[in-house]
Amino acid sequence: MANRITSLFNIQYPFIQAGMIWNSGYKLASAVSNAGGLGIIGAGSMYPEVLREHIIKCKKATDKPFAVNVPMLYPQIKEIIDIIVEEGVEIVFTSAGNPKTWTSFLKEKGIVVVHVVSSVKFALKAQNAGVDAIVAEGFEAGGHNGREETTTFTLIPMVKEKITIPLIAAGGIATGRGMLAAMVLGADAVQIGSRFVASEESSAHKNFKDIVVATQDGETELTLKELAPVRLIKNKFYNQVKDLYTKNPSVEEIKELLGRARAKKGMFEGNMEDGELEIGQIAGLIHEIKPAAEIVKEIIAEYEEVKKSL
Repeated sequence: MANRITSLFNIQYPFIQAGMIWNSGYKLASAVSNAGGLGIIGAGSMYPEVLREHIIKCKKATDKPFAVNVPMLYPQIKEIIDIIVEEGVEIVFTSAGNPKTWTSFLKEKGIVVVHVVSSVKFALKAQNAGVDAIVAEGFEAGGHNGREETTTFTLIPMVKEKITIPLIAAGGIATGRGMLAAMVLGADAVQIGSRFVASEESSAHKNFKDIVVATQDGETELTLKELAPVRLIKNKFYNQVKDLYTKNPSVEEIKELLGRARAKKGMFEGNMEDGELEIGQIAGLIHEIKPAAEIVKEIIAEYEEVKKSL
């Protein structure tokens, strides 16, 4: 399965695990890397020294490449970047911000830089900023998302048409069939998040893993666009958000309802009523919690089987 992405990252499969807040610590990242993909530590929910600890543990748990995802809206980003450089991380995925801010600095340190986008416009900006590859994420995805609501099925070929650097598809992919479809549309690899939430190595609370497995079609919605768009499972907190929107709220009123650490409360601490539960639409195809290596193996096997049958 060698291609531009496997060569860029020095991995076996063109398969990347997303860096998800409260879900992707070193256990998940190392398990995916050991299985032949690229594991990612999600720095967005970590204090700087916690990130350092996860990087050190990940290096002990795998001798394969792994990456760190850095949301650029993170308040202590300089400390995070310094730790990444000090600990010798070789691949960084940036998101939720301007790629020009850190790309040159990271590349000068010999680090491969990938940026996450949700539109053709931002894909071109990222390419012009000098990133090595782009993740184009459709609005089916969970977590921080695009305001444009462009689906993966339309976004991937539109981005592919405009850029020359490697392209990674994300959003709504959790199976081998989905992986094949994304690559037929022009992607060089796929990035998968939601499926790994429901993995044994995910750092998410068991309650959150269980509710992801139980989530069906139509039970998530993209919301909170005035702050940072997220796709939420419909729970008590989601209903409060929905009710607030009927009153045409100000941004400050939305911030007040959201409060602090709402995502941690739900995904990490297990409060399924008052927590912010971020997951992709593909949750309707996730039916059980499994080891990450088994998830990778199943997706790659299905990809190969369906490709052969066509």
